[in-house]
Amino acid sequence: MIFETIKIKPYFKIFLLIIISCLLTACIHSTSTNKTHPHAEIRRTSSGIPHIKAKNWLGLGYGYGYVQAQDNLCTMADSFLTYRGERSRYFGGKATLLYGGIISKVQNLDSDFYHRHVLSEEMLNRMIQAQPKEVKQLVSGFTAGYNRYLRELPLHPKAHQACRNNDWVQSINEQDIYLRMYAAAFAKGYSLMLTNIANAQPPSLLSTAKTSSSPELIAPFHLNNLESKGIGSNAYGFGTQATHSDSPLLFGNPHWYWFGPDRFYQAQLTIPGELDVSGVSFLGIPIIQIGFNENIAWSHTISTASRMGFYELSLAPDDPLSYLRDGQKIKMQANTITVQVKQDPGVLVPVTRTLYKSVYGPLVNLSPLQWDTKKAFAVRDINQENFRMSRNWLRLNKARSLEEFMAIQKQESAMPWVNTIAVGRDSNKAWYADIGAVPNVSPEQIKSCTTPSRQALANQLTSGTPFFDGSRSECDWQNDPDSVQTGAIGPSRMPNLLRADYVANMNNSYWLTNPQSPLTGYPVIFGSEGSEPISMRARLGHLMVQERLQGLDQYPGKYVDNEILQKMTLNSRALTAELFKSQLLEKICHSPLIDVQGDTLNGIIYPSPRRVDVTEACHILSDWDNSGNLSARGAHIWDGVWNRLQGLPEATLFAIPFDKNDPLNTPRKLHADRETLQQALGATVLDLAHRGLPLNAQRGDYVYLIRGDKQIPLYGGCGNVGYFTIACVENIDVKNSQDYGNSYLQLVSFPNNKVETYTLLLTSLSDDPASPHYSDGTWKYSEKQWLRLPFRESEITADPNYQYFILAD
Repeated sequence: MIFETIKIKPYFKIFLLIIISCLLTACIHSTSTNKTHPHAEIRRTSSGIPHIKAKNWLGLGYGYGYVQAQDNLCTMADSFLTYRGERSRYFGGKATLLYGGIISKVQNLDSDFYHRHVLSEEMLNRMIQAQPKEVKQLVSGFTAGYNRYLRELPLHPKAHQACRNNDWVQSINEQDIYLRMYAAAFAKGYSLMLTNIANAQPPSLLSTAKTSSSPELIAPFHLNNLESKGIGSNAYGFGTQATHSDSPLLFGNPHWYWFGPDRFYQAQLTIPGELDVSGVSFLGIPIIQIGFNENIAWSHTISTASRMGFYELSLAPDDPLSYLRDGQKIKMQANTITVQVKQDPGVLVPVTRTLYKSVYGPLVNLSPLQWDTKKAFAVRDINQENFRMSRNWLRLNKARSLEEFMAIQKQESAMPWVNTIAVGRDSNKAWYADIGAVPNVSPEQIKSCTTPSRQALANQLTSGTPFFDGSRSECDWQNDPDSVQTGAIGPSRMPNLLRADYVANMNNSYWLTNPQSPLTGYPVIFGSEGSEPISMRARLGHLMVQERLQGLDQYPGKYVDNEILQKMTLNSRALTAELFKSQLLEKICHSPLIDVQGDTLNGIIYPSPRRVDVTEACHILSDWDNSGNLSARGAHIWDGVWNRLQGLPEATLFAIPFDKNDPLNTPRKLHADRETLQQALGATVLDLAHRGLPLNAQRGDYVYLIRGDKQIPLYGGCGNVGYFTIACVENIDVKNSQDYGNSYLQLVSFPNNKVETYTLLLTSLSDDPASPHYSDGTWKYSEKQWLRLPFRESEITADPNYQYFILAD
């Protein structure tokens, strides 16, 4: 094994590194590039972005696994314990996950039982067998590359101080990568039900006295469990009618996690003549998930389509572990799992639970619905059988035209929980699609199969989430003639739109992909069609485009280009302030003394009213520019006011209700009475004083990302307030650094036979404070300094921060 490192300078130091590495790994010189000896070239450019080139898939995975570990070893090592179901062994059962993300910060013991149950050996083997050889070779190489860096860790004594000496930092095998890939599929399904699945027990156990190691009797079931707040995105695809050029233009901006394994890692992957793609993937995923190649650029936003459904099981008489289906008795599949739990240093105690599955999926406990002697409940996630995701993304990585890209997505129908926005070279149009794995339930089934039990969870479920009778096979999810997967809707019945002006999605449903051409007539499971207002963020997203194309904003002309979009997408406008602030101030600020009765946002009722003078708040709001830019003063006051008003009924809050024929301008005009508006502002002023946050604080004083001992100021706000630029502070606290929002941003076009790309990576590339790329990307984002990203070989080698080394095994 050999580690050959070639950098621009200094040569002598690198020579010593080569010698030491060979001695540590007992290696011999070899430059073989055959299948059993992976080989990769790793080039790093500005911001540390790795550009990995190899002659085959094994080598490409090898390089990608190596650089991800080099930059994020601690996060990745921690996450592999999660997917294996081994967190309790090292951290104890009651401790919670270190990072939030697709899996929230649940207790380790619940996480371990969930992952061991849902990511079972049987399901994982089926998933692995379904992968094409390219994916299998990528995984093999990625595993070897990760382990290679781990072996070399002694060469880097200052790196990864947070974890390097811990026994849980271990080598991995290929199964660890497949577990990680499979777990990501359930972001809008099983993952949201983690504690409900991990604690599902039959009535005989629920009635037993609880011990310290027992599962929860009934796991909580709340709406928040089905709305992972970090999940969101903005994306635009502009056709040539909007760009006034020969090239379309893509803007992608996932609102995603800033910490943990689900944060994005940026790289370029190249096999000459076979693959050349740049973009991002989750840590531990060896395939680019959002990005671009020589001819295609795409991004994703979270889809409103439901990806799971519930089944009510009618249990066999006197047997809570069997259920009836078409009159036949079916035994539940029991899965007895033992987890080793750390009690004291060096002391492990085994904890055992038996969890259950039905033909639909795992059993769940749903409060207030309980598994009793007559009924039980199962959840089915469409992505449990969706083994096409990796193949789908790999094929998209290689697409040579927008037409081919569209065809691939329809053929695979594999997107797990996202919409797609895409543009292509030599195409004058942009494409939107919510084409993926979606449960296929008919209107007739919704009418005849929905059980009365659903009503108990009406406030916790989206309108399209099915809750069916599990005793009748006629209530099984259906198949279309073109269904790619059993129980899934066929691509011909999924929303998509091709436009020469623009398409957009800001996590609203498919309906207003383009307001000039509303999409209608699709199954209800995909989301609403004009029955409810779109979000304030989505309204602003569309309004900004309309203003731009009509020349009504501050930028020149009536077109979009990279330069204009760099400014427009980060302008941090707050739509609710633009629409309603002056109306509120006019109604209440002439009488600044307010007797505050309580705080509806925090559920507080004061024993006696508290008098507050809002004169200063009124002046600050009046002078505020209605933005969340770094120096903006007053944004936090407005956030507090709007958060207290938005829960009011629409008829109380707005004078003009939502009109589906005018969705970008309704609802509008404040209708709330003076007393209600006074209470909202007064409660906000009192709350900010309680938190120690001055009324005239600048946005960057309390919205920030902590890197080491630095507090890096950020801009933007929450989507509900009408910010397109997202850095959300729902509970303002000067000591609280947020953990989600804008993440990876890309602008991609194909002008004059070129690939022109600008990116920002808010999180930076590395989780290691010792890395030069721990915070450099975050500072660039804070300063709105977009990176002109090199893509072609000549651009990569010409980068002023170019470094190069060979990784050979």
